[in-house]
Amino acid sequence: MSAQAGTQALVGDARRKRRRGVNGGSGAFYAFISPWLIGTVLLTLFPLGYALWISFTNWDGISPSQNWIGLENYTDALAEPQMWASLQRTGLLAIVIVPVTICGGLGLALLLNEKVHWRSGLRMLVYLPAIVPPVAATLTWKLLFDRDSGAINGFLAIFGADAVSWMSGNTVFIVLMVVMLWGIGAGVLINLAALQDVPAELHEAARLDGANAFSAFWHVTLPSISPVLLFQVITTTIGVLQTFVPALLLSPANGPAAITAVPEANRIFMVDVYAQYFAYSRYGYASAMLWLFFLAILVVTIITFKIGGRTVFYAVDLSEEGKQK
Repeated sequence: MSAQAGTQALVGDARRKRRRGVNGGSGAFYAFISPWLIGTVLLTLFPLGYALWISFTNWDGISPSQNWIGLENYTDALAEPQMWASLQRTGLLAIVIVPVTICGGLGLALLLNEKVHWRSGLRMLVYLPAIVPPVAATLTWKLLFDRDSGAINGFLAIFGADAVSWMSGNTVFIVLMVVMLWGIGAGVLINLAALQDVPAELHEAARLDGANAFSAFWHVTLPSISPVLLFQVITTTIGVLQTFVPALLLSPANGPAAITAVPEANRIFMVDVYAQYFAYSRYGYASAMLWLFFLAILVVTIITFKIGGRTVFYAVDLSEEGKQK
């Protein structure tokens, strides 16, 4: 009996120690992530909830009263042709910018991964535009594309071409795409890091099997870096869909009048939302547009994950890793 009692005492002591360890670990875990949790609640969840409340009112941003109007802002937004037009322009921008950014960044990374002279200097030059503030880059391109004094029309004049009004009509949408592609160097840096993480033994095995350069890239390199590519597709898509500052800065007007003077071709979704907020004082309507856009981006992200998850190769079997835990 005394031996059994001693065993039970040891087991109970071990359980108490394990419980204290778990509780202590949980406390340290929540203490470390508390800044992020507090920031998420105050800077993300609270604004989301407040915008959701505003979207059910006709608040103009100034008057003290906020009258409840239910789903009227949502039905008005869905019936508004201007909103669908701005959404189509935003979608077109994403369709062009995302593939060019991903493929262009990967192509440049493959070139810069080769052993060439001045490789470090070339990498720095490619990445340099990515660290230029977007405002400075946009204003610089705005000057370059100026009809009368811009360098682009000056270059075209050498070949006898007439001056092009880049900052008006549909051509300003081309300027917007050029501005957004200027920062492609950020993707190049990420791809370079992924390429250098591909095991050299895999390429050596592919060469021994008789694979040429394209086969080695297609069957070895591409699967190995596919998780990084999926990450870039998702973050680039979200970033392009939320584009706002470059389109606003390419407006021909300055100051508060710039928002209403944005050319129709550059009136993408976030520009339209900003105009509804601060030019037309339709806070409730603009909040409803933002919530509809948030849901649309969420759907696009989920679809991208579903489609990308079938083609991405993970070195670790996530399902088996979950079983082990």
